[in-house]
Amino acid sequence: MDIDQILELLSNIAPALLVGAIAFYFFKQHIENENNRRRFLLQKDLQKESFPLRLQAYERMTLFLERISPSKLLTRVNPTSSQKDDYEALLIATIEQEFEHNLSQQIYVSDQCWSITQAAKNATIQLIRKATQQEQTDTANKLREVVLTELMDKPAPSNAALAFIKQEVSEMW
Repeated sequence: MDIDQILELLSNIAPALLVGAIAFYFFKQHIENENNRRRFLLQKDLQKESFPLRLQAYERMTLFLERISPSKLLTRVNPTSSQKDDYEALLIATIEQEFEHNLSQQIYVSDQCWSITQAAKNATIQLIRKATQQEQTDTANKLREVVLTELMDKPAPSNAALAFIKQEVSEMW
């Protein structure tokens, strides 16, 4: 083959290669767009299904925080004896039981929300323990009184977590 034949062959093949390359590029773009559209529709469907579950998890966290609020906890859980240590253990066991009952909700709430909820739980337990260690606390009823008196000076630990949950849920809409 001489050079003229090679140039003629290249001039005949070049347009076909160019059309092939353009077609390949357009088909590749089309396939990517279709995949992105399918992914978007799938994600949209998943969100539609998961939104009620997430909302229910926030409701459960709100209920948990309301139930461990010291004023409501002390009203709901009555001492079984006059011993302050027994009552402290009962209150802490009640808080832990409530928390364990809601452990699965961490899947649906944000990490920050879960951390704040845990912090509220721990702060409430710490409040009860500190009240038990005070000198004036010698009976279970006195423990109730000391905890409630302390709450008059500052808000319950669960209040900050409740405010955070309300803010996070309002941002979901």
